[in-house]
Amino acid sequence: MTLRLRLLLALVGLVAIALLVADAATYVSLRSFLFDRVDQQLEDAQYPIARALSTGTTGAGSPFGQDAPGRSQLPPGTYGELRDATGTVLNAITIKYADVKLPTPALPTPLPGSGKTSITRLTTGAKDGDSTRFRVLVQASPDRSTALVVAVPVTDVQQTLGRLLRIEVLVTVAALVGLGVLAWWLVKRGLRPLEDMATAAGAIAAGDLSRRVEPAEQKTEVGRLGLALNAMLEQIEQAFDERTRTEEKLRRFLADASHELRTPLTSIRGYAEIFHRGAKDDPDDLETAMRRIEDESRRMGVMVDELLRLARLGEGREPERAPVDLAQIIADTVSDAGVEDPGRAIAVDSPETLVVTGDETQLRQVVANLVGNALRHTPAGTPVAVRLRASAGWAELEVADEGPGMEAEDAARAFEPFYRADPSRTRRTGGTGLGLAIVAAIVEEHGGTVSVETSPGAGTTFRVRLPVGHAATA
Repeated sequence: MTLRLRLLLALVGLVAIALLVADAATYVSLRSFLFDRVDQQLEDAQYPIARALSTGTTGAGSPFGQDAPGRSQLPPGTYGELRDATGTVLNAITIKYADVKLPTPALPTPLPGSGKTSITRLTTGAKDGDSTRFRVLVQASPDRSTALVVAVPVTDVQQTLGRLLRIEVLVTVAALVGLGVLAWWLVKRGLRPLEDMATAAGAIAAGDLSRRVEPAEQKTEVGRLGLALNAMLEQIEQAFDERTRTEEKLRRFLADASHELRTPLTSIRGYAEIFHRGAKDDPDDLETAMRRIEDESRRMGVMVDELLRLARLGEGREPERAPVDLAQIIADTVSDAGVEDPGRAIAVDSPETLVVTGDETQLRQVVANLVGNALRHTPAGTPVAVRLRASAGWAELEVADEGPGMEAEDAARAFEPFYRADPSRTRRTGGTGLGLAIVAAIVEEHGGTVSVETSPGAGTTFRVRLPVGHAATA
């Protein structure tokens, strides 16, 4: 059963119950009111009926109205009789205003209440199978020797109640039909936004993640649902885009890793074949082959170690947390670089102490990779500057060179594994292409950021920001 039909049935059902309760209350209230009026007529009829029975006056033209000033004229068919203590009818009278035959009530014997001085009321039918109903009043005399019976036909009451019942049935049915039609239209109109949402959801399920549901506003419940769904769809779309980018990065990473590992493996295989073709008999060729095999094996080992290090960093494990003096790490790294490249001018602008919280080994690798990258990718003698300062709760490390710089597209991919700006992918400058990727991963795990600022001919500046630990100043 659809939601629309359930709502319609519930609404019509509740209204039907309310109308039935109202109809029943109206019917009972009117019936009580009409019978109260009949009972009042019975009490008003006691005096003229008793006088008529005692005088023997019967038939049309009986002066009941004149004999009982202030009392309303009795309805036609009003019946009265007088009985003795044994139940024998002493006299009887039927009030009529024309020469017509009127039904008389079928009274039980003995009469209820005939032995009591209080008034007793009951309802009974008519004699000879007539459908007329009578309201009867029984009043015993003070000495209980006689009992006065007054009966008034309730035909008008029955007709009024019957007409009311027919009107109530017709009005109730018409109201329910009209309400059903109106409710169907209103429910259909009210649920139309949900149907539109279902259509949009179908399109989204078919793959259109850019689709959004309508309406999406704060004014209505459906609108707020639309806002929530659109927010969820936005997150889903972003998640799918991120997954697509991650898969693309993974495919590119695997392709690059395969390419990088294939180069030393090809060299090793080539020199091994040279060895088998006769180099083993020539000491000079044998020495060259073994040296090259050893060099390529060492380089492949370094690459595998860095790949494993990058993979462990990508697992998201928390690094060691201990106070680390970045200023001391910079001093040590620059000193090592001076030994490696004595002709290089490396300027240092650093406080004496600047402490951050993190893993000292990993942070040394960050500084070493950045400085080593500047030495490898700039011409010999190009100045390099290393700057460290504290700024608003952050430690900012800059490694800048005055080399040829990079294009914007190359700078955007500088931290991708194996990426090189040189399309020929030669190893003229050395390295594995993983240094900057490792730097980015370490900095991210320490809660910091890394960026590059460069342009062709204007040099390159790598900037790392790390949260400052418990000490900072120079």
